[in-house]
Amino acid sequence: MADDSRSRDKNVFGSYAAIGDSFTEGVGDPGPDGTYVGWADRLAVLLADRLPEGDAFRYANLAVRGRLLDQIVAEQVPRAKELAPDLVTFCAGGNDIIRPGTDPDDVAERFERAVAELTSAVGTVMVTTGFDTRDVPVLRHLRGKIATYTAHVRAIADRYDCPVLDLWSLRSVQDRRAWDSDRLHLSAEGHTRVALRAAQVLGLPVPADPDQVRPPVPPRGTLEVRRDDIYWAKEYLVPWIGRRLRGESSGDHVAAKRPDLMPL
Repeated sequence: MADDSRSRDKNVFGSYAAIGDSFTEGVGDPGPDGTYVGWADRLAVLLADRLPEGDAFRYANLAVRGRLLDQIVAEQVPRAKELAPDLVTFCAGGNDIIRPGTDPDDVAERFERAVAELTSAVGTVMVTTGFDTRDVPVLRHLRGKIATYTAHVRAIADRYDCPVLDLWSLRSVQDRRAWDSDRLHLSAEGHTRVALRAAQVLGLPVPADPDQVRPPVPPRGTLEVRRDDIYWAKEYLVPWIGRRLRGESSGDHVAAKRPDLMPL
């Protein structure tokens, strides 16, 4: 990991737009008012703290849960280009990859076209890899597809000189405490770890090590694991299958929480 973060010069960004799906919207990390916070919002605070006193930092979060890559490209990329911020974070393709029958090579080709479009119009574009799902029960069987897509993302980043938020190597999010109870989204702790790592990639000093290992949790018994699995299937898996069968998305009727570059 000598390429992306610690060797980069420290940068100061006056504006930032985040585009993506539920991961960037912040699902799994609810704030006091019920609105999701998430790693991008937390990164925005770290970026704002780097500005000289009196300078206003402006931030937009265009991400919407459930969005596929083509929807993000159609809905969010043009808006990000219009806003023309100093920094854009672009995380997309994950919802495509987890769908049966999708080809990570094809998804990567469409992702690259969007990266080319963004880098020609805005300042810095940071792209995001997939997670290593080796220890994630719901996504373990997709590890090969995610790894292939991650390799493509890193190659695309090399071609367009984009910093890479490498989630595959972020060991702290392989702890189950970094994941929400739906097993698909990060918890508040997981989002915090990702925000810290993103700040490192951009050359910012961070208040904590995103890869700091937490004390191990006591082993769980078979009955506890089975009870958790039954609860998860009832509360999350069955509704997810129902939405797929009805052709619905969790993001239907959901709008971006910060559609404009607004001061923090």
